[in-house]
Amino acid sequence: MADKLIIVESPAKANTIKKFLGGNTKVVASMGHIRDLPKSKMGIDIEHDFEPQYINIRGKGELIKELKADAKKAKQVYLATDPDREGEAIAWHLAHILEIPEDSVCRVTFNEITKETVQNSMKKPRKIDMNLTNAQQARRVLDRIVGYKISPVLWKKVRRGLSAGRVQSVAVKLIVDREEEIEKFVPEEYWNIFATLLDENSNKTFVAKFIGKDKKKMEIHTKEEVDKILKDIQSGKYIVTEVKKGERKRTPAPPFTTSTMQQEASRKLGFTLKKTMSVAQGLYEGVKIEGRGSIGLITYMRTDSTRISEEARVAAKKEIVKMYGEEYYENRYYKTKQTSQDAHEGIRPTYIDLNPEMIKNDLSKDQYKLYKLIYNRFLASQMQAAVFDTITANIDVNNYNFRANGQSLKFKGFMTLYIETPDNKTEEDEESFVPLLKEGQEVIKQRIDPKQSFTEPPPRYTEASLVKALEEKGIGRPSTYSPTITTILERRYIEKEQKQLVPTELGKVVNKLLTENFSDIINVEFTAKIEEEFDEVAEGKENWKQVIREFYGPFEKEVEKVDKELEHVELKEEVSDVPCDKCGRMMVIKYGRYGKFLACPGYPECKNAKPLVETIDVPCPKCGGKIQVRKSKKKRKFYICENNPKSCDFISWNKPKK
Repeated sequence: MADKLIIVESPAKANTIKKFLGGNTKVVASMGHIRDLPKSKMGIDIEHDFEPQYINIRGKGELIKELKADAKKAKQVYLATDPDREGEAIAWHLAHILEIPEDSVCRVTFNEITKETVQNSMKKPRKIDMNLTNAQQARRVLDRIVGYKISPVLWKKVRRGLSAGRVQSVAVKLIVDREEEIEKFVPEEYWNIFATLLDENSNKTFVAKFIGKDKKKMEIHTKEEVDKILKDIQSGKYIVTEVKKGERKRTPAPPFTTSTMQQEASRKLGFTLKKTMSVAQGLYEGVKIEGRGSIGLITYMRTDSTRISEEARVAAKKEIVKMYGEEYYENRYYKTKQTSQDAHEGIRPTYIDLNPEMIKNDLSKDQYKLYKLIYNRFLASQMQAAVFDTITANIDVNNYNFRANGQSLKFKGFMTLYIETPDNKTEEDEESFVPLLKEGQEVIKQRIDPKQSFTEPPPRYTEASLVKALEEKGIGRPSTYSPTITTILERRYIEKEQKQLVPTELGKVVNKLLTENFSDIINVEFTAKIEEEFDEVAEGKENWKQVIREFYGPFEKEVEKVDKELEHVELKEEVSDVPCDKCGRMMVIKYGRYGKFLACPGYPECKNAKPLVETIDVPCPKCGGKIQVRKSKKKRKFYICENNPKSCDFISWNKPKK
């Protein structure tokens, strides 16, 4: 008989914790949730104040039997599921199944799985936090109601099996809206003029950029304007009118939150959100390190806080001073956003003495990459700013103004260790040379380079930039970003094209139907407001059922109204130019589980259907035939000639150009 039984979610976490406690303690895993709403029906009793009707998850009967038997044998049961709302709810469900009284002091949480933290946490058990549990219930119940009430509208009007989700539908809307912006975008011409100039004192050349005339900024839009400027400055002298020397500091980024970790892992390592969270979970739960056994290498990875503990600061200082010297250290505090739940620290290594190179052989390739990213980012966050010497020179020629900006790295600071990858590189990121010029001196023109450019549409979202947008707009929370994007990819509402997220035709159709008919629900402001209400439930400021009550009344009326309005509306099917080879009717484009296909409109008399071959308006570069777009097993697009393999062997991952 065990004195203590500790229940966690995963076997990896169980193994790590067991090692720290020893003695007569048994640690077992619940393998995630053990109770949930049923899959076969809504499972919310609307008539009885939205009471959820939870059932034991199918396939977990044997596990539940074992957990009950273990709990009966133990003197004390502790529920040590993850330290967030989801983990709190799992603990609450476990307490229900194991008949542990609600006011029992049985809940323990570990922000990091280290010996000291685990042992200290076991000394301070608490009751299950019903505010956190209810915040999770509110999200689960509200999302279930939305899904179950709106999805049938999609079944009637688009096809069976489709589903709508509150947060997922808003994410799809953002992607569709961005695609429409790109399609409607009209490029505008603009020009830059660059002068390569020689400083005779140093015998070095540098580049100055045209900025205006008579000290006023001026934009150039046409070749005619360029020609006039070039004519006006053809014979003039280039005189330095002003030189400014200065210093610019660049400060390090704060420790990772879930969102910033996902973004950087996407940009730097090419990881999907799902992969990042899976690898991070493994690092948190425990990895076998030679000489140390199984230990958790990072703090809890679902957080929107950048706060770090004082112990971690002390350890960071020691490591930075040892590795780089006192002048590289700076004790930095980072402000956590107002909307942050701040329940946990930022994501950081648990053992600063375990630098990535030391334990590289104990980690998988992906674990090493992500651990190194987290480790270096955290250490850099406690380092001195990088310092650049800057020089700006204004140069005039016949009343036209040019400017040269130069900077050189004076002190590397945190950049010795880590540089954040920006979404878009700016000129500020580039190191550029300008000699030490003097006011009044002449510099000699070497050449003039006019450069024509066109304004570009906003970029398509990537997983990283979509997470950033969702976070900025207050949609979802750290635990929801990855499942949201995974879901809309799996439902084929969006697809990936070279890391970019593109709406499918199905996604566009579903988005149009939802935004036109459920505009009060499928919008950014409403979704962000609901998130704030969930936060208030978690803080004990709001009753979770009241949130559902206030939502349900107007929502139910809207669903009824839409149902009536759409009763006699038929979505027009897109007619193709392909005749049915069985009955001659022009085939229509339908949406199946795997995307578009051609079907005979004479169904059920004629059941003919065939794949829809997508083509592009660029001829084959080898034989002039049509280029077809196909997908590999991993859903990556490739381009192939229609005559391949008969008479042409053209095939490419890259879209051929006209």
